[in-house]
Amino acid sequence: MNAIGSSLPRIDGPAKVTGTAPYAYEHSVAAPVFLHAVTSTIARGSIVDIDTTAAEMSDGVLAVLTPWNAPRLTDTTDGEYCVLQDLTVGFRGQPIGAVIAETPEQARHAQSLVRVQYDVHTHDTTFRTDAAGMYLPDSANGGYDTTTEAGDPDGAFAEARTDGVTVDGWYTTPEEHNNPMEPHTTIALWDEAEQSLTLYDSTQGPHGVADTLAPVLGLSPEQIRVIAPHVGGGFGSKGAPHAHNVIAAMAAMTLPGRAVKFPVTRQQMFVFVGYRPPTASHIRIAANHDGGITALVHDAYSQSSHTKEFVEQTAVPSRSMYSAPHRRTSHRAVALDVPVPYWMRAPGEAPGMYAGEVAMDELAEACGIDPIELRVRNDPSVDPESGKPWASRRLVECLREGARRFGWGARRPAGSRREGDALVGFGVASAAYPHMINAGSKASIRLREDGRLGVQIDAVDIGTGTWTTLTLIAADALGCLPEQIALEIGDTALPYGTVAGGSSGTSSWGSAILAAAHKFRAEFGDDPLQGAEVTAESDTEPDDNYRIHSYGAHLIEARVDVHTGEITVPRMLGVFSIGRVVNPRTVRSQLLGGMTFGISMALHEESVRDGRFGHVVTQDLATYHFPTNADIRDMDAIWLDDIDQRATPMGSRGAGEIGNVGSAAAVVNAVCNATGIRVRELPIRADDLLPHLPDIREI
Repeated sequence: MNAIGSSLPRIDGPAKVTGTAPYAYEHSVAAPVFLHAVTSTIARGSIVDIDTTAAEMSDGVLAVLTPWNAPRLTDTTDGEYCVLQDLTVGFRGQPIGAVIAETPEQARHAQSLVRVQYDVHTHDTTFRTDAAGMYLPDSANGGYDTTTEAGDPDGAFAEARTDGVTVDGWYTTPEEHNNPMEPHTTIALWDEAEQSLTLYDSTQGPHGVADTLAPVLGLSPEQIRVIAPHVGGGFGSKGAPHAHNVIAAMAAMTLPGRAVKFPVTRQQMFVFVGYRPPTASHIRIAANHDGGITALVHDAYSQSSHTKEFVEQTAVPSRSMYSAPHRRTSHRAVALDVPVPYWMRAPGEAPGMYAGEVAMDELAEACGIDPIELRVRNDPSVDPESGKPWASRRLVECLREGARRFGWGARRPAGSRREGDALVGFGVASAAYPHMINAGSKASIRLREDGRLGVQIDAVDIGTGTWTTLTLIAADALGCLPEQIALEIGDTALPYGTVAGGSSGTSSWGSAILAAAHKFRAEFGDDPLQGAEVTAESDTEPDDNYRIHSYGAHLIEARVDVHTGEITVPRMLGVFSIGRVVNPRTVRSQLLGGMTFGISMALHEESVRDGRFGHVVTQDLATYHFPTNADIRDMDAIWLDDIDQRATPMGSRGAGEIGNVGSAAAVVNAVCNATGIRVRELPIRADDLLPHLPDIREI
């Protein structure tokens, strides 16, 4: 049967809506104890003394860990994991101690009794592109080269200034924080007799947690079991362990036999579990009068940390998005006294394509060309960076189909369409995201006593639909109904699974299941005996002779109130090319979620860091804004029928992040079309528009 492509309801749905699906904090463990972190109240300096006397005497307290008595780590080369090992303070909110008590209330109260004396040093937590410490890193996130250059961009710009069109702008995105519904949480249990550590963790990759923490804790990966059957969102922040995992493990080793629960508070989610760093992009485009791009330069700047380097790969999308015979890209970073940045949905592509797609809108305006037509004219026939052919690049079809369905022909010149008190505009932006498969995933298939086919792989469902999608892939490959598949995921006791990140999960895990299914049928035929079992590792790699990406087009209607500057997005359409769709129901959910991220990025999200003290002041869900149901109105996501066998054996490509890429730019471009006001700094505020609105209120 053809299970792939059928719209199957979420297999894990009933358990989640009835509250029986265990998330990390909810796993049943005997006699748990609770950890609350002691965090620094300075941004830079060193600890002189920590007085734990009152805390240790407080009711229910079992232990107070400090740099003086915490277990010693065996590998301290990674600054993020080197916690409670020395007296250095690298950022405000850094974990510098831990209180473990019989109840969470006792732990929290005792933590408030800890007194810390510091030697305070001058700090710098303010990101700016002219910082004295700005530097050219060795590489950017994902292993990308820091700089690239082709042709003679400077010569092309000189020519365009004489006879052509140029765009020169700065585009900035603020610090943003992942805020999944389930905060990071770990339960750690150390078995002294077995010398083994069990972690019930909210993670996007259990095996990755074990592999990363093992050398830090002086263990082998086989001594660590990580369990994560259900995860309440991650958006990248749970793609690797963070300091809280190390602290929980140390606490468990201090209290062997007791399960230590460490739920990261919502406020601490803004400190030591990663975030998207602020970025600035200086983009220059040269073109002829017909809109043909002759040169493109994208210089990207981002914030990093003294604790550990992380450089957002912001300029990478500009290397292959549009034709340009002359181009240059670069990445620069400045290390500040701040926590370590990390992945946030579509790192690099989200801020990079926001900048690039707004610049393209400005170029269309300067050339007097429709924004969709400009993109079509500059669509490259081969990858501009490598010269390789595309496996499938249907961006023009996405743009054309989106324009037809959206009614793009009704678009009016900027600032010229008013309906009542609202200025109305249409905006468009392209989307592209690289196809990724992480090597090494394995899957096992066994005919169980109940007659069902047990499929095991250490995949993770972070809310994306993995339980359902992998069941469909297994049923399709084994020629059975989905209800005949018994899937097990989220446990390092299962065959190795790679991280749920980079929109690679279904591609990586599905390929392993497909390999195991082929082996199972080859060895046992269509009538296997009970207990028949195989394990196989995926050997799938994308065809390196081609460049493989997913593509999309976002079309937005924005309305701006002429009196208040309030922005609403009544309509949004996304059209995508993502290969074969495994489960339309969960894929559509993913795409709509990414598009919602774009509205959030454009209009709401911003972490405000107080440079005087070094901390984020918007560290709760009341002051860190994102859309509510009332902000999301008529939104739809569709896709082009496609099977990309060069990408995966299933013919599918990743869908998790493509909905986010470019969507913020489409909102910004729609607001500009509505008002004639170009905003280049996110998020857009009413204050950005109000000073300019009186001149057009009488339209």
